[in-house]
Amino acid sequence: MKTYLFDFDGTLVDSMPSYISVMLRILDENNVEYSDDIVKIITPLGYHGTAKYFIGMGLKASVEEITAKMTEYALRAYADEIKAKDGVIEALQALKARGDSLNVLTASPHSMLDPCLKRNGIYDLFDNVWSCDDFGTTKADPEIYRAAAKRLGVGVSEVIFLDDNYNADKTAKEAGMTVYGVYDPSSEDFTEEIKSVTDRYIVNFKELI
Repeated sequence: MKTYLFDFDGTLVDSMPSYISVMLRILDENNVEYSDDIVKIITPLGYHGTAKYFIGMGLKASVEEITAKMTEYALRAYADEIKAKDGVIEALQALKARGDSLNVLTASPHSMLDPCLKRNGIYDLFDNVWSCDDFGTTKADPEIYRAAAKRLGVGVSEVIFLDDNYNADKTAKEAGMTVYGVYDPSSEDFTEEIKSVTDRYIVNFKELI
């Protein structure tokens, strides 16, 4: 039996266009300039971490105000529109049937995560569905990966972590996990970087079965 820990946005579901547009919309509305690598930086941070980062960039608002606006803009897309990526549902069903342990760790809050997984018919395939909020830290912190392994009852190196984001992959690897990079158009420019810090790189989830 293998133990998998999956990222959500850009890994299980095709949500990165929505996620990115929400985050950049907030910066654009407030005339805050940002660099080309902003998506790479904020993706592992979650809503609270991203709000703090935006404040550091000069956004004049509180963390609570910013996260409320992010949630308002994103909720409808997660509840009604965002779909599982190609090959994901079939692969998860096959892995589950094989007896593997399937788990989620994402920066997205449960208010978006849970309805989206349920609407796509895959929520019940997972043993654990975790938001970073459940750990009180972000995926930029190596400790979150060790804490997840502890909750799963296995050694850190026994967990196969899958993510489309370079920073999350790098941090999980530094924490001791086995890491598979996942292709997503939003991180295509960082493919070689992701490959350099992961044990394997997959383009489609069907490669797992």
